[in-house]
Amino acid sequence: MRDGFVKVAAASPVIRLADCDYNAERVIETIRKADALGVKVLVFPELTLTGVSCYDLISHRVLLDGARRALGKVVEATKGTDVLAFVGLPWADGAQVFSAAAAVWNGMLLGLNTRQAVAGTPFSSAEEKVLSWGKEESFFVLNNRRNYSLSALKDLIIGVEIGSDRDLLERPAVEQVKNGAVLICQMASFPATTSSTQEAVSNICCESRKLKAGIILAVPGTGESTTDNWYSGLCLVAENGKILAENEGADSLAVSEIDVEYLLNLRRSDRAWPSASEDYGVTDCESAPVDTVITRKYPMHPHLPEDPKDLPAYCERMLEIQVAGLVRRMEYAHLTHCVVGISGGVDSTLAVMVSAMAVKKMGLPATNVIACTMPCFGTSSRTKSNAIVVAEQWGCEVRVIDIGKSVYQHFDDIGHAHDDYSVAFENAQARERTQVLMDIANKVNGLDVGTEDLSEYIDGWCTYNGDHTSMYDVNLGLTKTQVRTAVRHIADKTEDRVLKAALYDVLDCPVSPELLPIQDDQISQKSEDSVGSYSLQDFFTWQMLVCGFGPRKTFRLAKCAYGGEFTDAELIRWLRSWCRRLFTQQFKRSCLMDGPAVMDFSISPRNGFLMPSDAEAALFQRELDELEASL
Repeated sequence: MRDGFVKVAAASPVIRLADCDYNAERVIETIRKADALGVKVLVFPELTLTGVSCYDLISHRVLLDGARRALGKVVEATKGTDVLAFVGLPWADGAQVFSAAAAVWNGMLLGLNTRQAVAGTPFSSAEEKVLSWGKEESFFVLNNRRNYSLSALKDLIIGVEIGSDRDLLERPAVEQVKNGAVLICQMASFPATTSSTQEAVSNICCESRKLKAGIILAVPGTGESTTDNWYSGLCLVAENGKILAENEGADSLAVSEIDVEYLLNLRRSDRAWPSASEDYGVTDCESAPVDTVITRKYPMHPHLPEDPKDLPAYCERMLEIQVAGLVRRMEYAHLTHCVVGISGGVDSTLAVMVSAMAVKKMGLPATNVIACTMPCFGTSSRTKSNAIVVAEQWGCEVRVIDIGKSVYQHFDDIGHAHDDYSVAFENAQARERTQVLMDIANKVNGLDVGTEDLSEYIDGWCTYNGDHTSMYDVNLGLTKTQVRTAVRHIADKTEDRVLKAALYDVLDCPVSPELLPIQDDQISQKSEDSVGSYSLQDFFTWQMLVCGFGPRKTFRLAKCAYGGEFTDAELIRWLRSWCRRLFTQQFKRSCLMDGPAVMDFSISPRNGFLMPSDAEAALFQRELDELEASL
């Protein structure tokens, strides 16, 4: 179970009502199938061995005895398997009959957890009894205060919730999670309705996000009685608000992998997360370690919606956040103009369009956006033209300010040769542009609107006190991929053919700071040649900073997401670069200006991801050394 993954499944075999022997065979067959797939935790519906729609037959001695014998068959048949299976059956204890979840593993009955709500009324008994089962002793837990664990995966603790308990105000899953459970097995019993699947999906997404847990849900299937209801056999696997696997119908089975490390990282970042109770029991399974095969999908752009149909609404929401943040800042400071440095790149293109939207929302003319293109040694006619066209089509005032003479004067002042293309040659241009923008903003009662995006701040691909600095950065919370997506969204929906053509050409241009001299009017300096694919960078940022994974696991997930687009050597090269720049460029992130976040993650020095500016990347690089040596 390398990297914290455990393969899990929900199953709903077609059973026969009250035919416990037949149902036991179906359960055994499903367990063996799951074992062959590498499943380690398997969940069946409530009252699997009898059916949930037996009604008063449930308490009949013949059925109770039959269910107990059937459980014995299941337990015996699981010898040699490495699947922790939760099987439902009725269980009598004195005068009471409980709906129980039998935890079965490798020929052993580990315990019986019972439903808290009996006949619709929660009972308060916290009693736990020792149950003799063959030569083994198990736990019979009346109040469901016992979790389970797999020794092969540290920190994997499993809770079980039965039937209507999931609808209680004080539901067992909450206590189980508070006491360490990262995986909740929901043995459901609800019938199908026109909205039941949609409601179940919505509920399990909400529950798994709130509990920062994985949830496995199994619903009774088509073998149940149709006297009053129909049962669909819905099976779901969810993790932190996301459905990983879904199946519904006859003999349904939903299989996926839960990332325990990810869930624990989420909880560790929540400083209010409760500590475990000392009186909560845990039964451990001595399971064998395996290398879990990953079948779940990992998107290349985890910060974007996976369904393309959701992209337009997502982009509109991003733009709304950017515009609202800028409007609020301008109104608070009693400012009337936006000053934007435009280069023809995607970042400044989005910033000038957001500025135009903001002044319109404030009831000001579009000319209150002053778009400044400041050509110098590396500016191509293509990018300069695109920058001007976009600004003009939005109605902005365009100013062309050639900074070459000023920069040459500065070189003379500091004794820098005009043909010395070192870092000072590049940075002087960026700082001159920032000075021009800020001074114009002062003259017109305006705000210098920043254009740098989150990706560039992560890798430090900006000039300190140059493009790194502004009075308010509307792109601060967006990755490069999100910026490109927003620009494409505007291009797709605009009816202005001139604007549309310019925006598509902006998207087609390589990302470049344009600080080195051009050759034959072609861009010679390409950012991705130095820092790697921005798509890949954004993927690394998500996995390593949002999810909290290390380089080895991030490398593995990148291979899942990108397939053969990058070689192993390329992935390790760019991971090394990303890790090195994350640490060495932190000083630029420690003094960032204000700007709105569009995700749960940000790098704001006030409430975002924080780290010291002089931390070492040695442990990250060592893990990459070990990874490279193992390939």
